[in-house]
Amino acid sequence: MNSVILRAGTSYLAGLLLVFSVYMMLRGHNEPGGGFIGGLTGATGFVLYAIGCSVGEARKALRVLPQTIAVWGLGIALAAGLFAAVFGDALFTGQWLFIGATEDDKGLPLSSVLVFDIGVYLVVFGSVLTLVFAMEEEI
Repeated sequence: MNSVILRAGTSYLAGLLLVFSVYMMLRGHNEPGGGFIGGLTGATGFVLYAIGCSVGEARKALRVLPQTIAVWGLGIALAAGLFAAVFGDALFTGQWLFIGATEDDKGLPLSSVLVFDIGVYLVVFGSVLTLVFAMEEEI
C-alpha cells in the first residue's frame, strides 16, 4: 500500500497508542488495565505502523529486536517476583517503598507490583510484535 494518508495517519496513531498504552499500564494495579492490556495496546500501534509503512520501517522505528524486549520483560517480571524473598516473604508478594516519607506525609509509593507490570508489558509487547512481524514478513 502506498497511501500517503495511511502512512501519515499510522505514524501519528502509533505514537498516540504508545502513550495510551503506558497510561493503561500505570493505572493498572488500582483499576482495570495493567501490563497485559498496555502491552497489547502498544503493540497495536507498531502493528498499524507496519501495515501503513512496512515491517522494515516498523523494525527501524522500534530500534530493538522484539524478542529482546520480551526477554528483558521476562527478566524484570522475575526480578520483581524474587524481590519479596529478600524480605523473607513468599515469591511475588507485593513490596512497597515510600520515597520521601515523613511523619506527616506518606511520600511517593513505589511497589514491586509496578515493576512486575512493567515486565508483563514488555513481555506482551515483544511477543506480539515478534509474532506479527514474522507473519507479515511471510506474506
